Amino acid sequence: MGTTNNGQDALAERVVRDIHSGMIVGLGTGLVSDRVTRALAKRVATAGLRIECVCTSAITMELAKSLGLNVVPFADVEAIDYLYDGASEVDTELRMLKGHHGAITRQRLVAEVAERCVYLTSEDRYTERLGSKALLSVTIIPFGIASIRAHLRNIGLSGVIRRTMEGQIFETEGGGVVLDMTMPDREPAELAGVLDGVSGVVDHGIFLDEADEVLVECKSGEVTRLVRQED
Repeated sequence: MGTTNNGQDALAERVVRDIHSGMIVGLGTGLVSDRVTRALAKRVATAGLRIECVCTSAITMELAKSLGLNVVPFADVEAIDYLYDGASEVDTELRMLKGHHGAITRQRLVAEVAERCVYLTSEDRYTERLGSKALLSVTIIPFGIASIRAHLRNIGLSGVIRRTMEGQIFETEGGGVVLDMTMPDREPAELAGVLDGVSGVVDHGIFLDEADEVLVECKSGEVTRLVRQED
């Protein structure tokens, strides 16, 4: 996924058309989210919009501020109108795997208070079974790395501790350690429930029902719009 030769990003510009003055917009983390952040800044500038933004990571906040967007602390916000974010993997029921950028908890917190959550992904990340194309990220507290990993192995989850390019243990902004694990062929909701009950697990990358809409960008240039059906 990317921009055209003249710097335009039709998909990103399309998804921010619904933003108008007075809204609070959540900005996700990652390359796809950066595209939306840039498109939003362009729309704000050209249309003279007055909005506020909350960011799911420090790196997103740095970008948003550099583009002139008005960033406010999420701690002061009770609800937001739109969240734009990306996904490591999306299945046919709009369940997702997230966590490639280590911002799982913040991304989930912002999604939970968003009126509408829109996620962007590419066709190579669209799958019938979660875990077939991406690893499951699990954030744990560093105090119990060995014992927590042993517990996770006992429930069929194995993987490695995420490290930086320099070989150091990667730390989330909240001080957590991320395990990148092979996801077993289990029902995502059941596995998420099991992980939620493991002491020392801060969060995990299984997002079951956060997505209201997913835009799948195809290599042909076409975009498939997937919308969650109301029960």
